[in-house]
Amino acid sequence: MFDVLGRYWRVVGTGLSFAAFGAGGLVLRVLVFPVLSLFVWKNQLRQRLARLTIRLTFRLFIGLMHWLGVLRYDFIGLEKLDRHGLLILANHPSLIDTVFLMAFVKNADCVIKAALWHNPFTHGPVRAAGYIMNNNGLALIDDCVASLDVGGNLIIFPEGTRTPQNGQIQLKRGAANIAVRGARNITPVIIHCTPPTLSKGEKWWQVPARRVYFRLEVKDDIHVQPFIESAGQPALAARQLTHYLEDYFIHESQTHAVA
Repeated sequence: MFDVLGRYWRVVGTGLSFAAFGAGGLVLRVLVFPVLSLFVWKNQLRQRLARLTIRLTFRLFIGLMHWLGVLRYDFIGLEKLDRHGLLILANHPSLIDTVFLMAFVKNADCVIKAALWHNPFTHGPVRAAGYIMNNNGLALIDDCVASLDVGGNLIIFPEGTRTPQNGQIQLKRGAANIAVRGARNITPVIIHCTPPTLSKGEKWWQVPARRVYFRLEVKDDIHVQPFIESAGQPALAARQLTHYLEDYFIHESQTHAVA
């Protein structure tokens, strides 16, 4: 009886959380970011303030979901992210993985779909924060490296989309290309979501039978220079690094957190 009532409440809590998320995005677009653009003329300072605003907003969203009993979480090794110019790669089991990382990573940058620039809830925030669009073709890697060079902490999900429900991880080569061409070490984050929720193909109201537990663990950096030196050319180094990262994320994600 109580399990059924708890599940119904988590459906309500999830709906309230996403409604608040949408309303918050609209408020940021209509009120906050126009004021920021009006009074802060320096582009880099405006971007940092916009990213700070988004980070605090996402922290509130995560806090709301926790307070409503929708989820609980632990973030292990968070101090490793208190640096500048990080290339952060993470697996992607759930829809809100991005929200978790951007809620806790300072001066976070990310690659977004061009459609988000036209979404009424996200247009203002993503434009103000200067996030990188994924439709820049060959210039995309250069844009990512440039973001790292000025101290941005770039969050990439190398799968390119959420992990399928069968758990099969397949990485795209873009993240490795950024690491190789920018000569940047990789800071991996392993995300466990137990039981699975908001995965690819699932609707927001399809909540699991019990409260979800997220465990995010920041692992030690993966050094890229050995791949560059052994391969001899960037394309081959990126290919080898992608194979290594795929094995790495498959192995690390198989160790599930206890709910």
